[in-house]
Parts: sequence; C-alpha cells; structure tokens
Amino acid sequence: MLSYAGRVARPRAQPVPVRIGGFGGADGLADYLRTEKITHLVDATHPFAATISSNAVAAARATDTPLIALTRPPWQPGPGDDWRFVPDIPAALTALNGPARRVMLALGRMHLAQFAACPQHHYLLRLVDPPDAPPPLPRHSITLDRGPFTAEGDIALMRDHSIQIIVAKNAGGSGADAKLAAARMLRLPVILIDRPALPARREATSVAEVLRWLDHPADLGV
Repeated sequence: MLSYAGRVARPRAQPVPVRIGGFGGADGLADYLRTEKITHLVDATHPFAATISSNAVAAARATDTPLIALTRPPWQPGPGDDWRFVPDIPAALTALNGPARRVMLALGRMHLAQFAACPQHHYLLRLVDPPDAPPPLPRHSITLDRGPFTAEGDIALMRDHSIQIIVAKNAGGSGADAKLAAARMLRLPVILIDRPALPARREATSVAEVLRWLDHPADLGV
C-alpha cells in the first residue's frame, strides 16, 4: 500500500494500491498498521517531512512493526559551489536581508508566506500545481513544472528570470539537484536549508537496500 500525503493534486499513477491523506498522528498510524495487519513499514517521505517521519517511528514502536526509512544522502558542496548552510527557514530569511535581488525560491508552496518578511525581493516560484490563492509576496513569478529537472533547463530558467540567488532545502538525491548544477555553472550563490532532526531509525539510501531488508529481515537485525 502506497500512502500519499495529498499535497499534489494529480499524483502520478502507480502500479500498486494507493491511499491519499493523513492518518491522524502517530496513534492514528498505529491504528492503521494494526487494522490493516501491516508487517513492514517503509518511510519514503521527503527528508523535510519531519512530522510523518517522527510519527512513523512512534507508530512502529507502539505496534512492534519493523521500520526502515528510504532516505537520500544530503548534498555536499564541490569545486565551484558557493553555498551557505542555514539551520531553518528563519535563518534563510536572515540571510536574505539586504538589497532587493531576484531569488529562485525552490521550496514548494508550504513556506511561501514566511518570505513575505523579505518583501524587497522578486521571487521565482517553481510549483507542481497552481496555488489556491495568490502568494503573499509583492513581487513574484510562478512557473509550473514537475521534476526531475535538468541542469540545462534550469540554466535557461534562471537566465530567463535573471536569478541572482537560490534558496533551497538540502533534500539530497538526483531528482532535484539540477538547480545546484545550474547555480554552479552560472556562479550563483545558494542558501541551503539543513534537514530537521529526526528520531533514530534504520535507514537505507537505495530501493535495492529496502528490498533486501524486506526479503531478509532476520539478516538485518529488524
């Protein structure tokens, strides 16, 4: 059973049964695990989905359900990168203090309102779905697109919008790193938000690892 949070209006079709929506916290997820007789739980959520990941750990412990998290190694800067790491969105806002710039805000739609605290900038917002209401940002442009993206495409996007700085979450993986490659080639600075702290849990960095865990749980100390 694949569970979606329900934040995307038209999720991609999947070759397995799908449910959409929340569970009602850790207790609700624990009830679901019991009711559906779930034997193994794979947390494949976004690295910044701290609430559901914490709830998954708590529900797995409450029901004695083996849990593994499929996560992505965080991005690390390389030669030519101009990255500034910040712990959270308030720190990213502090880093944006100063004269007006053209900012690519690669954070999705959940945190847009917080950037109204820096109204001097023009923000480029890349979203999967059109927003339900106009973003509370005095100066902004919206592009609708769904990844994975390419460095070439992101270079063209940044040039078209005269981007001067990028703000992104350190999501890791290869599906969303094109903007970082584009920033490197264009010599643009990046404000990169650190991941939230999560409870201790077993982690894997590839689907193959998760499948081995499912096939041979006794060998992996479940």
